[in-house]
Amino acid sequence: MKILAIESSCDDTAIAIIEDGRKILASKVSSQVEKHKIFGGVVPEVASRNHIETIVPLFNSVFEESKLSFTELDALAVTYGPGLVGSLLVGVNFAKGLSLATGLPLIPVHHLKGHIASLYLSHPDLQPPFLCLVVSGGHTCIIEVINYTSFKIISRTRDDAAGEAFDKIGRRLGLDYPGGVALDKLAEKGNSNSFNLPIPLKENLETYDFSFSGIKTAMINIINNFSQHTVSLPLEDLAASFRENVVKCLVNNFIKSAIKYNYTTLCIAGGVSANSLLRRKLDEECQNRKIKLFKPNLELCGDNAAMIGSQAYYEFLNGNISTLELNAQASVNIENI
Repeated sequence: MKILAIESSCDDTAIAIIEDGRKILASKVSSQVEKHKIFGGVVPEVASRNHIETIVPLFNSVFEESKLSFTELDALAVTYGPGLVGSLLVGVNFAKGLSLATGLPLIPVHHLKGHIASLYLSHPDLQPPFLCLVVSGGHTCIIEVINYTSFKIISRTRDDAAGEAFDKIGRRLGLDYPGGVALDKLAEKGNSNSFNLPIPLKENLETYDFSFSGIKTAMINIINNFSQHTVSLPLEDLAASFRENVVKCLVNNFIKSAIKYNYTTLCIAGGVSANSLLRRKLDEECQNRKIKLFKPNLELCGDNAAMIGSQAYYEFLNGNISTLELNAQASVNIENI
């Protein structure tokens, strides 16, 4: 079964063609990083306008890459939420137009389900059930993947997402947007023990939730203190110390959850799953505890349409087909769909 998938939930326009949920026939992503760099973050109006300009040329290039014709497709899929409504609407309306013109069934896909499905493309032998840490710029949660279309949230962040915290501290350190990526590279050169930062919710053994507002505030206070004394920032050490404590919070709670719910297969997904320290620390913990760990290929960590096409295959098998009344939604509970 060949599915054309569209992803436009934030600032990346992406289109892919996926076969049987596990094979990428073509995949294209158009990044808007340079467009938003001057603002230090994503501007929703700018993002949606760029999706409009990009989606048709990208659509054409996917067919050039795949050597397929439209008549060889079996279904269409699109991310309908959660995300920026203006951005989502571009993809949703484009997909609805294609469905109306061709009669192909339209499959709605939850963005986080898509991130989890990126693991099926990276590891064709992976099957539910498993426990997944989904960590990105907008989301940080631990999700129990019961089967391909049934999910349960075990824990979530109480305030900021980890990716958002990385990006904001990266910006305060004067790093290029996206700050989280630059911070990760810079941290590799620093001493992670240079600054005593709090590990969020460390003492609360009864929770698996996350919190990053406190550590972010502590970091900003340190940066401000250096600025007030007109002292140059030790960028590498600050980046390494911040990254170390955020990753400790992620790893500690994820492992605690695995033990509590008796899971021996763990996965990570989302943009921050590309973080080099997070991948190393989880590798070490899982090897020591004889737990299987699955990580997405680096090119599938960020937003892409291949992951949407993968999840769409299983949604289709489960009978999840949408009418042309499908609309974009800024917030969607993954457990209720």
